[in-house]
Amino acid sequence: MAESGFKKWIITITVIIASLLELIDTTIVNVSIPQIQGNLGATITDAAWVVTGYSVANVIILPMSGWLSSFFGRKNYFLTSIIVFTIASFLCGNASSLTELVGFRILQGLAGGGLLSTSQAILIETWPAEQLGTATALFGLGAVVGPTIGPTIGGYITDHAAWRWIFYVNIPVGILASIFTVMYVKVTSRDGKDKPIDWWGIALLAITVGSLQTILEKGEDEDWFATTYIIVLTCAAVIGLLLFLWRELSTDHPIVNFKIMRHRSFSAGMVTSFILGVGLYGSQFVFPVFCQNLLGFSAQQTGEILLPGGLFTIMMMPFVGIMLNKGLPAQFMAVGGMILFFVFSWFMSGSTLASGTGDFFWPLAIRGIGLSLLFVPLTTIAIGGLKGAEIGQGTGLNNMMRQLGGSFGIAGLNTLIHIRVATHRNNLLTNINPYNNYFTDRYNALLHGFMAKGKSFFDASKMAYAAIDGTVNKQSTLLSYNDAYIVVGWVMLAAIPLIFLAPIVKGQKAVADSH
Repeated sequence: MAESGFKKWIITITVIIASLLELIDTTIVNVSIPQIQGNLGATITDAAWVVTGYSVANVIILPMSGWLSSFFGRKNYFLTSIIVFTIASFLCGNASSLTELVGFRILQGLAGGGLLSTSQAILIETWPAEQLGTATALFGLGAVVGPTIGPTIGGYITDHAAWRWIFYVNIPVGILASIFTVMYVKVTSRDGKDKPIDWWGIALLAITVGSLQTILEKGEDEDWFATTYIIVLTCAAVIGLLLFLWRELSTDHPIVNFKIMRHRSFSAGMVTSFILGVGLYGSQFVFPVFCQNLLGFSAQQTGEILLPGGLFTIMMMPFVGIMLNKGLPAQFMAVGGMILFFVFSWFMSGSTLASGTGDFFWPLAIRGIGLSLLFVPLTTIAIGGLKGAEIGQGTGLNNMMRQLGGSFGIAGLNTLIHIRVATHRNNLLTNINPYNNYFTDRYNALLHGFMAKGKSFFDASKMAYAAIDGTVNKQSTLLSYNDAYIVVGWVMLAAIPLIFLAPIVKGQKAVADSH
C-alpha cells in the first residue's frame, strides 16, 4: 500500500541516500588508486582489484536481490545491507594491506548490490502507481548523478585528506539511513522463507556473472585471450550461463525468475538499459581519462568539469517525472534522450589538445539532459507493468543489465582506443618524410632551437625527432579518444528502434490502470 505525506518523503530520502552510498562508491575509489598503491606498497595492477572486486561482487548480487528480499523480507534485507555496507566501509578505511582492502571491498560490493534494487523496489511501492514517473525520477537522481559526482568527491578527499576517508565518509550516512529505515520503512512478508533454496542457481550465477565481469574489467590489461586465466574465465562464463539458464527455467523455485521476461515491456527495457549502461559508463570512462592523460587536468578539476552536467540532470528529473505523469509516452522521451546523447558525442569527437573547460560545458550539459530523458523513461518501460514480487526481481535484473552494459562499454572502448592509437599513429607517420613541407619546417625549427641552446647537430636532430614523435603520439591518442566518443554516439542512435520493441507507454496513467 502506498504511503502519503511526511512518511512518503522520509522513506524516499532514505532510499535515495542508501542508493547513493552504493553508486558513489562505484567511482569514488578510481581516482585514489595511485595513493592506495603507494601507501600499501602494491603494483598498479594489483591495486586495481580494489575497483574490480567491488564491481564483480556488486553485479553478482544484483539479480539475486529480488529473491533475497523475498526470503528475508524487504525491510530486513535492506537494513542488513546498509549495516553491512557501513561496517565494510569502516574496515576498508582501516585496512592495513591490499589483501584486506580487496576482501572488504568485495564485502562492501555484496552489500551494495542489495541496496540499489531494494531501494528502487521500496520507492515504487511507497508512491502511488499514478505517480510512478516522479518516484522513478527521484531514484534516477542517485543512479545517474552518483557515478558522476563520485570522482569529484574522491578527488577532493584524496587531495585534501587521505584515501582512507573516502570510506570513512560512508559511516555517518549509513548510520542515518539505518535509523530512518528502522523508523519508517514498513515490514514486508517473507514469502520465500519456507521455499527450498536454489543453491545450484546461486553457485552458477556467481560463476557466470563473476567470470564475465572479471573478464570485462581485466581483459584489456591482460591482452585478452593471450592470458590463460582470461581463457579459463571465458569458458566458465559460457558454460556457467548455459547451465544457469537451464537450471532456472527447470526448477520450481529459481533464484532468478526469468518468467518475468514474458512481459514484452520488461524484455525491451532490459535491452535498452544495457545500451544506457554503455553510454552512461562508457562516456564517463573516456572523458576523465582524456582530460587527465592528454589535457593535464587533476582528478579534482575533472570532477568539477563533470559536475554541471550532473546538475542539469538533477534539474531535469522532476520535469521528466511530471511529463510522464501527464501521459507523455516514455518511448518519445527516450528517443529525445538518445538523440541528445548523440549530439554530445558529436561535439566531443571534435576535441583538440587546446580544448579547455569552457569547451566542455555545453556538451556535458546536453549529456546531462539526455541522461534524464533516458534513465526515467527506460526504467518506466521496463518495470511499469510489473506487480508484487516481480518488482524486486525486475529491478534487480534491470540494474544488472545496466551495470553489465557499462562494463561492456568500458571494455569495448578501452580496446577500441588501444587499437585506434596504433592505426592513427601509422597514418600520421606517413607524413614524416623530407617531401612534406610541414614536417621539414617543423623539424628545422626544432633543430635550430636545440642547436641555439648549445646542442650538437647530432643531439639536436635526435631531440627534434623525439619531440615530433611525442606530438604524433599525442595526436594519435587524441584521435582515438575522438573515435571513442563518436562510437558511443552511434551506438545510442542505433538503439532507437529497440525502444519501440515495447508497447507505447503513455506515462503513468496506463501504469495505474494496469495496477
